[in-house]
Amino acid sequence: MNSSSFTSTGLPKYPQSLWRETTSFPSFPVVQEDIQTDVLIAGAGITGITAAYVLVQAGLKVAVVDAGKILDGTTGYTTAKITSQHGLIYDNLISHFGEENARLYFDANQEALHFIEETVREHDINCGFKTEDAYLYADSDDQLKQLEKEWAAYDKLDLPGEWCDTIPLPLVVKGAVKMRGQARFHPLQYLHTLVDYVVKHGGKFYENTTMSDSAEETGDGKLLLKTESGITITCRNAISASHFPFYDGGGLYFTRLHADRSYVVAIEPETPYAGGMYINCGNPKRSLRAAELDGKEVILVGGESHKTGQSDCTIKHYEELEKFGGMTFGAKGIPYRWSAQDLATIDQVPYIGPVTSGHPHIFVATGFGKWGMTSGTLSALLISDLIQGKDNRYAELFTPSRFKINPGIKNLVVQNADVAKELITGKVDIVHRKVEDLMPDQGAAVKHLGKKAGAYRDPEGNIHLVDTTCTHMGCEVKWNPAERSWDCPCHGSRFDYTGAVIEGPATENLPQLSSQYGTRE
Repeated sequence: MNSSSFTSTGLPKYPQSLWRETTSFPSFPVVQEDIQTDVLIAGAGITGITAAYVLVQAGLKVAVVDAGKILDGTTGYTTAKITSQHGLIYDNLISHFGEENARLYFDANQEALHFIEETVREHDINCGFKTEDAYLYADSDDQLKQLEKEWAAYDKLDLPGEWCDTIPLPLVVKGAVKMRGQARFHPLQYLHTLVDYVVKHGGKFYENTTMSDSAEETGDGKLLLKTESGITITCRNAISASHFPFYDGGGLYFTRLHADRSYVVAIEPETPYAGGMYINCGNPKRSLRAAELDGKEVILVGGESHKTGQSDCTIKHYEELEKFGGMTFGAKGIPYRWSAQDLATIDQVPYIGPVTSGHPHIFVATGFGKWGMTSGTLSALLISDLIQGKDNRYAELFTPSRFKINPGIKNLVVQNADVAKELITGKVDIVHRKVEDLMPDQGAAVKHLGKKAGAYRDPEGNIHLVDTTCTHMGCEVKWNPAERSWDCPCHGSRFDYTGAVIEGPATENLPQLSSQYGTRE
């Protein structure tokens, strides 16, 4: 199919995750009284839930808290590839970490894959787990040069890869590297079973509970943590599994991480899908895998990554994925579209371990890039070992206290120069739009009572006004029309149209502003 014959089938009006819409979870209470536990886990995604599962099996008392609903963060909006093939990664790892550590990175992710597979088998989980070949492909001459370097890294590290001149899909490629024995699944159906196991064995889950950045270490080896509402949680170890750490401890994580958004459309194809999981080397990113929906196969077309808050028209990213999927497979319909937010480190390797060397009992797991299924699982396994005093051969590679001179310093400077640029330009931007100009279901920065404000007119015509200054570090948020949210271009905080926090590092809502505007006729 060529571009001239492509016809849009129409994107869903609102973003919805296939995984969230096909899985139901019980509700859990808010923390309302002081808690004592062995391990406090902040964040109920794949990292936090897997860690709770492993630690409960080890006989420890565990409490898991989430600022929203469990599995309503990135884990609920992933493409759910379980793979050690993380794009163009191994050549970079050899250059900056050495061959031994590059091989350890592969081994760690493979162990995570095997843990998921064994857990599915042990509990007979009906989650669509399927072994697949994973392909990294080049669709231009420039990408081919990068892919050839990556292939050389596979050879140095003795990774189980195969060079291919073509791939099974109707795409023209310059070459590809295939890694056998990778997998895909329905992540929430898998994690539902783990949640049930944790609850059955005494673990506790709490929702709508945000942790404060307070942490006090007592003389008897205990931690005193606080929720935003002032309730005390006493524990011996704590795990931050919520992207930005709830407790920074002087680690300056907001300077060492940046937030990216990426997009997915689920397409009902007109032509059969040949199987396998695919991702290209360059940009714009294109990711492909199949999934099951109501007994039928759909294709998840992902990609279009950009830094959070730094895209003027977010709906165009969905449209580009729709176009790519339709041109490649044909599209009878698009039942779902959604986006996800991921954090990336300055050296592409996740931070997993003690939040700082001075706080050995507060652990962090973050910076998974786009590879949270294996990275989140290996984080849970690694940190669980550390809590139990066990040696783990991957601990040094992933320790958050590492700092690689190259590319660390360069990326740190570039990243924070970008933050400074966004901070300054957001303050000096002149806003000419007025609230009364907004149509239903439209949002924008507007001039209100002589000052800049964020305004959204909902489908009923009601106006929602917020202060556009991010409550994390004062950058100016930008309207995201595809998700109907206010996104911060500096560190990736996100707020809904009423100003409520969706994603951190911000923990305080955007202040709501009074409005004299009623319903638009």
